[in-house]
This record gives sequence, structure tokens and C-alpha cells, in this order.
Amino acid sequence: MHQLVGRLNSLDPQAGETLRIVSYFDVLITRGAGLDGLLRGAAVLSGTVAGAEIRGRVTRRDPDGHPVTGDVDRRRHSTRRSHADWAVWLERDGKPEPDDEMIVERLALGVELLDARRSPERGLDAVVDQARSVAERTALLAKRRIDPATPVRVLATAADAPEISEAPSAIVPTRYGLLRATLDLSGTIRRPPEPVGFGTRVRADRAPESWEAAIVALRLTDASAPAVDAADLGAMLLLAQTYDPEHPHEDVRALARLDRRSADVLRTLVEADSVRSAAAELGMHHSTVQARHEALTHTLGYDPRSNVGRMRYIAAALLLRLTDPARSGQAVRSSGALRRPRTTDSEL
Repeated sequence: MHQLVGRLNSLDPQAGETLRIVSYFDVLITRGAGLDGLLRGAAVLSGTVAGAEIRGRVTRRDPDGHPVTGDVDRRRHSTRRSHADWAVWLERDGKPEPDDEMIVERLALGVELLDARRSPERGLDAVVDQARSVAERTALLAKRRIDPATPVRVLATAADAPEISEAPSAIVPTRYGLLRATLDLSGTIRRPPEPVGFGTRVRADRAPESWEAAIVALRLTDASAPAVDAADLGAMLLLAQTYDPEHPHEDVRALARLDRRSADVLRTLVEADSVRSAAAELGMHHSTVQARHEALTHTLGYDPRSNVGRMRYIAAALLLRLTDPARSGQAVRSSGALRRPRTTDSEL
């Protein structure tokens, strides 16, 4: 993640700073930070006082981590997020800074998660938590008046995606950062916010299985496919669910090492009917593509145009999507801006 932030900073300083803020809060929440920790983080990142009011109780912290007292109403809330039971803000006398919106947004997500954990009957994170026993999940479902045998599926969206009014949802920490889990009881959610991953349909007391599938599906979304249903992945879903992104296979590492142009040529070679049609698709000379094909075969250790080679490439490309942290959180939402342009002879 640090390397990714560095690369983004060199290309787009604001994008790099945004990802740094997202990563910062994700780490705080994953490590179990409480309200004071979240406020201190927001105050440090913003350089000003950060505050929260939860059910009438106000807490404020300055950038040094010290509690702030006094009349909060006299301070301008330059950036604010509100909920029925809580509100968070930054306090500035002047104009908001460029990063204030993102800082308050991630602070709000953290407070929402804390609030859900304090009132588990209102939150969904425990229902999709694989670490919870079936008995615990059944009890939580009962508080929602949901029969454990009810068919459900879980939707995965970006953490800052709008809530779906007719379905319960919660912010959930995952290995890919914070995501929003939404429980679809009716099967009639027609227009969820995109990008979105649809989990498999399961019994309500097996919701964690659907949630894990939904996360995989979300990771496979892009500008051309903003909604992916895990049920459409077939046997590939089993492969994805058994994959450990912390220990990628060498086929995955090989794809990750390719530069953008080589990756584009490789993908086209795999998809095309022939090397000649791949050259036409890429706008390159046939002999150039043939040479690149031979070089890629040597680099990968297999011929990507053979039957077995195609299978290895497709599997590795799928797993690479589950490895790259650039697709978590906000980066998922901006994937359309990262589409690769076609490679031409002049670029080679």
C-alpha cells in the first residue's frame, strides 16, 4: 500500500493523499480503535480539532490528542456528517482544506461501525462474521425477526456507497479495507449503488459465505462490468475463495511484474483467434506481435495461447485482481479512470 501511495503521489498528488487517508483509517478501524483513536487520527490528518456527538454526548480532540472542552457551538463546523444518532465534524474558522471531506467521510464510517458494534441488533457486521458461531448469528437474526432458514444474499459495495433504504447494512473491515455489507432479504434490490458485488444466495445463518463471495465479486468489477454476481463465476469462485493474497502463486507474480504494454499485448493474445488477429486488434505489425508472443512465453514459463496456457492465464488474472490493493475502497470506485489504452507500434 505504501508503494502504491508513492506511485500515485508521483502521478496525482491529490489521489495519493486520498488513498493515504483511506489506508490510515482502515488500519485504525481494523486494529479496533475506539472513538478517541478515530478523533485523534482525524485531528492529526486535518491539523485541527475533530469532534463527534453520539446520542447527545460530545467528544472533541485536538491534533496533539488532547481533549477539547468549551462551547462547541461557537466553533465553525467546516465539514460535517450527520446520522440519526450521531454526527462528526472538523472545526475550522476559515475555508475547508482539500482533504477535509475525505477525512470526515472516513471518520463517519468509523463511528458508524462503532455504533453498530455497541448495538449489535442494529448492525449487520456480526451476522456476516465467519468467526461468530452459528448460535450467535442465529440470535442476532432473531433480534431482527429473520428466520435462520430464510434465503438471503449479501451485497458488497464501497464503504462510502449510499445505503439502500429497504435493506439493512453495515460497514465491515475486510482484508481489502472497509466495505459496506447489505443484506438482501427480498431478492428485489434492483438498482444498488455501483460498483457492487452480489454474493451467492444462502440460508440467513450462513450469511458469511455469501459475504465472502460478494467481496470476491466486488473485486472483479471494473468500468465495463460495474456489477458482478458471484453466482456467475461458477467453479472459479471456489478457486478465488481458497486463494491467499498474502502468498500469491508464481503465475500471479509473473503477471504482476509485467508492464502495462506487455499486459495489454498478453491479454489480447489470449483472447484473439490468432496472432494475426491480435496484431490487428492491437494496431501492431504481425511480426512484432509474434516476437512479443515468444518473449511472453519465455517470461511466463508457458504458452498463453495453448489450451493449458489460456487456463493458467485466466486463473492468474483472476487471482491478481484479488491481490492488488489498488482496487480496495476508493480505488474501486475510480477503476474506470485506470483503464489501459491500446498499445501501438509507435509506443514500442
